[in-house]
Amino acid sequence: MILAPRPRRASREPVVPMINVVFLLLIFFLMTAQIVPPAPFDLDLPRAQGDADAGEAALYISVTGEIAFEAARGDAALAAAVAQTRDTPLRLYADATLDAAILARVLAHLSDLGATRVEIVTEGG
Repeated sequence: MILAPRPRRASREPVVPMINVVFLLLIFFLMTAQIVPPAPFDLDLPRAQGDADAGEAALYISVTGEIAFEAARGDAALAAAVAQTRDTPLRLYADATLDAAILARVLAHLSDLGATRVEIVTEGG
């Protein structure tokens, strides 16, 4: 009795180089991505043209005048924002329909607390 030769398997494509490329892309995107925390409430930013913001910390003011900085709310948020941004600009995200009088009061309060540089963030237009 003669045994038939074993059928040959089709050679498979090597997977290791593809895995290496995927890991390199993953590392690239993780290293270049900026992870920004979400805004505490929905904002409609005013439109303007100008330079990009340079600050790190972000203070949020909603259309109703709610103030938030990280986990702090209200006057505590203002104090925390000023304390954290002694050497860097404070980014202020205010709703476009926020009453100007509320914004003026907040800016005055920030000045009283010792804020030296506040940048109002707008959408580029």
